[in-house]
Amino acid sequence: MKIAGVDEAGRGPLCGPVYAAAVILDPLRPIEGLDDSKKLSEKKRELLAPLIRERALAWAVGIATVEEIDRLNILHASMLAMRRAIEGLTIAPDEVRVDGNRVPPGLTVPARALVGGDALDAAISAASILAKTDRDHEMLRLAVLYPQYGIARHKGYPTAAHLAALREHGPSPIHRRSFAPVAQHSLDFGELPADRSDTAFRRG
Repeated sequence: MKIAGVDEAGRGPLCGPVYAAAVILDPLRPIEGLDDSKKLSEKKRELLAPLIRERALAWAVGIATVEEIDRLNILHASMLAMRRAIEGLTIAPDEVRVDGNRVPPGLTVPARALVGGDALDAAISAASILAKTDRDHEMLRLAVLYPQYGIARHKGYPTAAHLAALREHGPSPIHRRSFAPVAQHSLDFGELPADRSDTAFRRG
């Protein structure tokens, strides 16, 4: 039975897209050390991510843009990114297991939610690692474009330094204007153009 584990990364940050990954592991090529990405060091995640892409039967990463987050809300945008990841798999799974308490709507395969699944199910753990590492790489890219916010350090999360930068500089085009701390400063600095970055997925 081919099980696709699914997880997302980036629901809490004030800026940047939300990422999701879907992974079908190969039982003949196990990967040691899989766990909830939040419990792993950055170095460990970076070591595991290429192993997952190499050894998995299939994997895909889906993205929902800042524009979609602001239009749909973060929950629905996360579900959209998950669905894109699942639909991007080159092998159709027999079942989808999603970390959390709900599954994306509109799936054509059986799916169930698993609370705490990123620590309980190896495929979900693998998905959490791919989603987290791919999003972190994107945030490092955005940090070069918007150096005044310190994104390389906090990856968009609402740290004290990030909030201070928002107060000083106002939001950038990659900030989520539907989030209260950003909306507050959007009023102070005027309306911003929506993020028009392409929506895509990576797969293998």
